[in-house]
Amino acid sequence: MLVCMTSSRARAEAALLAALASLVADETRAAVLLALLDGRAWTAGELARYAGVAASTASEHLGKLVAGGLLAEERQGRHRYVRLADARVAQLVEDLAAQVAPASAARPRTLRESSAGSAMARGRTCYDHLAGRLGIAVTDALTGLGLLRQDTGFALTDEGVHWFDGLGVPLVRTGRRPLARACLDWTERRPHLAGVAGAALCRHALDAGWCVRIGSERAVKVTDKGERVLAELLGIQAAALR
Repeated sequence: MLVCMTSSRARAEAALLAALASLVADETRAAVLLALLDGRAWTAGELARYAGVAASTASEHLGKLVAGGLLAEERQGRHRYVRLADARVAQLVEDLAAQVAPASAARPRTLRESSAGSAMARGRTCYDHLAGRLGIAVTDALTGLGLLRQDTGFALTDEGVHWFDGLGVPLVRTGRRPLARACLDWTERRPHLAGVAGAALCRHALDAGWCVRIGSERAVKVTDKGERVLAELLGIQAAALR
């Protein structure tokens, strides 16, 4: 009986894994998931244009992603907005993207593509936390100051928790999301800070005007104010942010 129950559970888990893999294993749906890594809600029309497909095609794919639990849907008037369902979905997409990035890297075909790629590598949001050279610089600075540990996995020290408190950035844990988590940066090939602390710091950086979003992608740029503040708080030199 135990063998039978175990076998049934294994088959059920295999079926769920296969269903998840089939959802991601479509180029249009994959493009949608990558676009939504900017942490914002997009309309179906915006995603259709981004993926280069007809509105009806995009709507069909979005329906499958919502039904599969990867996207959450909201409606405002005539508009339909979708976003990643939660941080766990974002982590899944981030991890998959990081694994395939070396094989999928291609030489930019135009100056615009080259500029956009450089901006993304310099600084961007990875769902709800900072990535690129900016994310790595912040992570290294936190580690160097003894606010973050990386030797036994990512973990804020007591001094790190106090640092966030002093900054006026509350670290509110919800669900099973860890306070600090390593996320492999697909351009730098090194881990940057994610989790509750990474999300809180990114949100504060944008709200306080340390960074601003640029272009239609996930790229962010450190402002003059941000350069001054990051130098004062973390000792990050402006040259590392440009």
